[in-house]
Amino acid sequence: MDVTDSLEVNRRHWDERAPAHAASADYQVQQFIDDPGHLSDVVRFDRALLGDLAGVRGVHLQCHIGTDTVSLSRLGARMTGLDFSGASIAQARALAAAAGADVEFVQAEVQRGLEVLPVGAFDLVYTGIGALCWLPSIREWARVAAGLLAPGGRLFVREGHPVLWALDYERTDELLVLAHPYVETVAPVVDDSEGSYVEVDVPLRNTENHSWNHGLGEIVTALLDEGLVLTGLVEHDSVPWNPLPDGLMRLGDGGEWHLVNRPERLPLTYTLQAVRPA
Repeated sequence: MDVTDSLEVNRRHWDERAPAHAASADYQVQQFIDDPGHLSDVVRFDRALLGDLAGVRGVHLQCHIGTDTVSLSRLGARMTGLDFSGASIAQARALAAAAGADVEFVQAEVQRGLEVLPVGAFDLVYTGIGALCWLPSIREWARVAAGLLAPGGRLFVREGHPVLWALDYERTDELLVLAHPYVETVAPVVDDSEGSYVEVDVPLRNTENHSWNHGLGEIVTALLDEGLVLTGLVEHDSVPWNPLPDGLMRLGDGGEWHLVNRPERLPLTYTLQAVRPA
């Protein structure tokens, strides 16, 4: 199976999940509609690092149903969202309209970002949690992200840690075992699991998905090779959803999940920032 086949498998996977996620209480769509100041948990987590976004022209790559995109818009940025799933883009447009957010959404694969978006025009390129693992080439992503940035523009990434993606998720003991690739491989990791990372009320049939891990060194090196300058890299011991079997993690006061025992053992997410030199 080649990358094109994997792309279509994943497109079916996300097309089915988009309306289910929009209906899930975990995505807080109704709160966005009811409260003009409501922000997604992911954007709120990085609020201090994001800083003043007033007047910033931003693009959110792999925006899914647009909750983070609308949140960035509410912080003052003029946002565009990009996603390869037509169903996700439809839900994102519906959310923005209902929430009164002036956000543009474009349907295309990240790899085509420089074809469908203005090159070198964005002050902020944003990528959120659970995005990079769906891309077969981190260098291709870095090329697109760097190409979209205006001189002096900033890349901002909050993402699941590659150690987290490499874990054996089936273990119910306290051992943390690396069962999947940490670094990028040609062949994807094929998963066929029921359900989703949020609570959904409908059965999901397109359960197969294909993913690729990318080591932290590979990500940083790809950005440096595109001429970006790394300005921040923070690893966190928390993650916005519970990725492990019941009983191994606890929900903290900040709305994120931590290991119950010795959380210092495992980096769960990271926040990375880089700039394109002026």
